[in-house]
Amino acid sequence: MQIYELIRLALAEDIHTGDITTQYLDLENLNRTAFMIAKAEGILAGAEIAKLVFKEQDPDLKVTLYRKDGDRVLPKEEIMRIEGKPASILQAERTALNFIQRLSGIATKTHHLVTKIESTPARLLDTRKTTPLLRQLEKYAVGIGGGINHRYGLYDMILIKENHIRAAGSITEAVARVKKRNSSYKIEVEVTNITELEEAYQAGVDRVMLDNMEPKLIKQIARKYQNKIELEASGGITEDNILSYAKTGIHYISVGALTHSYKSLDISLLFKE
Repeated sequence: MQIYELIRLALAEDIHTGDITTQYLDLENLNRTAFMIAKAEGILAGAEIAKLVFKEQDPDLKVTLYRKDGDRVLPKEEIMRIEGKPASILQAERTALNFIQRLSGIATKTHHLVTKIESTPARLLDTRKTTPLLRQLEKYAVGIGGGINHRYGLYDMILIKENHIRAAGSITEAVARVKKRNSSYKIEVEVTNITELEEAYQAGVDRVMLDNMEPKLIKQIARKYQNKIELEASGGITEDNILSYAKTGIHYISVGALTHSYKSLDISLLFKE
């Protein structure tokens, strides 16, 4: 979905048949200045999106950005200034905040985890566990935080998971069927034990996803397969144990929580008194 279409739909969801509070205040002939302000420390993401929300609601609004995506913001720091009709600012306020708070929350969480493993060769990946229709933005925020996007959807990488394997009959059969028709996409297979890993390796896949395996086992696997095939750890990985996974020799660590269990960054909008 195009960003502009998404913004239009988000504004329409909130305003619908009209902002009755603002209408009854009769603010159309006034001009005011408002500031978007950080209330917590974090990594900013979605500033340009928030600006687009205000401009979509009213092209005459003047929006000045003081911070850009990727910047670290501190409490009480001004992120942007919005000048123009207060009715337009009020009607776009919540939608703009919804975008910037959530995207900044994802970027902040991602940056926190990336920092924890930066002393290791492991790289942090996101997943497809995103908010419906917001995947493009949420994966963008992961990138702003220093993470790497896994696949965007079902169309840009082949990932044979447990149910694919069950449907096809075995890892070997599933990979063979895919290879018969595929000539360009990388092939990854989800495995849950060493036997499945060896089967996937013998089938000639590019990467294996080690699902819900303990760091001790992954370390053993890395010693044997690290230079033969790409290794990705997934499942049960948290802020508390991610470093232990990163130290195993794994190439990638995928964490769904980046986009489904983050905390929105506290940001507010206030009119100048």
